[in-house]
Amino acid sequence: MDWDNTRIFLGIYRAGTLRGAAALLDIDQATVGRRLNAMEKALNAKLFLRTPSGYVATPAGEIACRSAMQMEEAALQLEREMSGIDNRLSGTVRVATTDTISHAFVMEAMRRLHEQHPDIRIVLEVNTQLSSLTRRETDLAVRTVRPTSPDLISRHLGKRVAGLYATSAYIAARGEPEPGTGFAGHDLVIYHSSVTARQGEKLGGEPITNARVAMEVNTGMVLLEAVQAGIGIGELPIHIADRLPGLRRIWPEREHRYDVYLVMHADLARSARVRAVADAIVDANIAI
Repeated sequence: MDWDNTRIFLGIYRAGTLRGAAALLDIDQATVGRRLNAMEKALNAKLFLRTPSGYVATPAGEIACRSAMQMEEAALQLEREMSGIDNRLSGTVRVATTDTISHAFVMEAMRRLHEQHPDIRIVLEVNTQLSSLTRRETDLAVRTVRPTSPDLISRHLGKRVAGLYATSAYIAARGEPEPGTGFAGHDLVIYHSSVTARQGEKLGGEPITNARVAMEVNTGMVLLEAVQAGIGIGELPIHIADRLPGLRRIWPEREHRYDVYLVMHADLARSARVRAVADAIVDANIAI
């Protein structure tokens, strides 16, 4: 298989459907189907079983997948190396982060970057999932999780602190929770377990056993909006929440500390445009 066909094969393998593969690769679904038929004919092997729930790799497909992934890694390695020696301060850089980190300093970094290097185009992906840097789903990431892959390099941007907040109106109506009561008589807004399982057990070091969980959310800014709306008590970054009128911190002696890292693939550290974006993020982080 050539690389174009390999990409389509892996798209089907990962998505499980022709439509899903087409969406991943940004090509027409009919093209995906034609290329798969051509691959199976050229290899004289059935690569997938067509089932009601999707496409499932056959034993031959699993063997092909191992070789296809090796080919993909070689192609991505070449792409990273070529990007690494590219000294142009132009082109696209993909950045991944969370919405609260973007709000805190990444967006300001992108504003400064655009002023200095207007030909660098940023593709900003904001979510709570860890995008893959090794597969070039992103070039840079600003995250609260330190990477473990030896192919990735990271810079510690500092520690942040989160605390418990509610609106002044909520506290006036419900009072502050009493430590040791498990938030009895109070409503909470917490992260969905897909983001962090920690808040499903404790908040601010206090078990939530007697609380009513009013809402679960999957992004930090939605959590902030829910607390601002008076829905309940939530844990918010203090560098954001302390600036907002109408919010009041509960139990200020209790806090959750976390780290923030800038992460990139080692091969991209030599790319001028990626380096420029990284430097802008570091400078904006220092300024807050």
